[in-house]
Amino acid sequence: MKKPKWVVEKEQARKAAAAETVWLFGLHAVRDALMNPKRQKLRLIVTRNARVKLAEAIAFAGIEAEMVDPRKFNAPIDQGSVHQGAALEVKPLEWGGLAENCIGREHPRVILLDRVTDPHNVGAILRSAEVLGASAVIGTRHHSAPETGALAKTASGALERQPYLRVRNLADAIVELQGMGFLVLGLDGEAEDTIEAAIGDQRDRPVALVLGAEGPGLRQKTKETVDKLVKIDAAGGFGSLNVSNAAAIALYASRYTG
Repeated sequence: MKKPKWVVEKEQARKAAAAETVWLFGLHAVRDALMNPKRQKLRLIVTRNARVKLAEAIAFAGIEAEMVDPRKFNAPIDQGSVHQGAALEVKPLEWGGLAENCIGREHPRVILLDRVTDPHNVGAILRSAEVLGASAVIGTRHHSAPETGALAKTASGALERQPYLRVRNLADAIVELQGMGFLVLGLDGEAEDTIEAAIGDQRDRPVALVLGAEGPGLRQKTKETVDKLVKIDAAGGFGSLNVSNAAAIALYASRYTG
């Protein structure tokens, strides 16, 4: 009996995901990945100078480094990448689901990204999320930045420690978080209330902050699903913030101060 088309497509997607690998590059990103026991490491390409700098991490990971001439750095990465003589092929990290990452802390906060596709922006958001104590950063499987070398380099090691989840449907994820007790706030420049005003005396509640791509912002479905639309309190009409800057400010504004 012939399998239904949706079953075939699901199996193909599963096989593709199992075969997927990522090339990380740059000394910081490679070192942190080598030191991460949860990261499956496949192949390491380094120059002599980079191997010296990464000696401790290479020994910790127990991986054999392939030495190359710096003038013939042959890792399959973009030629313009600032690799610093190090590239590491890895499997994407498996963080698990929302419940196991978004609850458990005393005052959890999470960031959700609605069609934020620039890996540099997502990397910067992961870095801010780690520094400011977010439980997770959540994007979608489609129309959001996947794990890439550029994302990892911008994240400056945070990709190895900060949960980055990619869900099938953002609205469903918002509803699931609401079911866990999260106050879900969508950032919109046209909103009336600020983040602080919307949270008010609910500072002890878990908070989820939803940010859209620069330009189009949040999708209509997202706006309809969040608990409230909010804005960052600004000094004047000087345009909009970069999404990674907005994420950092929103996390700071939503922090528990009780």
